[in-house]
Amino acid sequence: MRPALIIAIAVLCWGCHLDMHDQAKYKPLSDSEFYADGSAGRSLPEGTVARGHPRTDELLFTGKIGGTFSNIFPFPVTETVLNRGQDRYNTFCSPCHGRTGDGNGMIVERGFPKPRSYHNDTLRAEPAGYYFDVITNGLGRMYSYAASVSVKDRWAIIAYIRALQLSQNVPYTRLSANEQRRVSESGQ
Repeated sequence: MRPALIIAIAVLCWGCHLDMHDQAKYKPLSDSEFYADGSAGRSLPEGTVARGHPRTDELLFTGKIGGTFSNIFPFPVTETVLNRGQDRYNTFCSPCHGRTGDGNGMIVERGFPKPRSYHNDTLRAEPAGYYFDVITNGLGRMYSYAASVSVKDRWAIIAYIRALQLSQNVPYTRLSANEQRRVSESGQ
């Protein structure tokens, strides 16, 4: 038994080499004696094509047209888009902003500062691109959701926010007679 154990340990130790762990490598933008120009950073070979989708659609990827926030959506807002926006909003936004966008989410009940309501005049007047920028880059206490929420889902959330804003700010005269009666009965 002893000789077999000694041989097994010897074989295991013989297979472990630090040279696999400590390989020669260059850190980005470091100096190099190997290349004639002295730089470890190499240019991309001619004809290299970027992986993924090229970000050529300024509106889709920045919320801007010509560098200015746009109020145009990069794709049609359909019922499917609104349903997806509601789902993503409820998952990522409602803990802070509340289910109706009033800023009374669960975090406020836990003692955190209340975010602004989407129903105030200032935020209702902001273009859709502004919301896209805030979701992408964060603002104030809100951090970036770029890594958590896809580009198309960010736009779907914005479409849903617009629906929330419309639902809470419809002029009384635009309501049907039945809706006006319900509002009158509720005392609001």
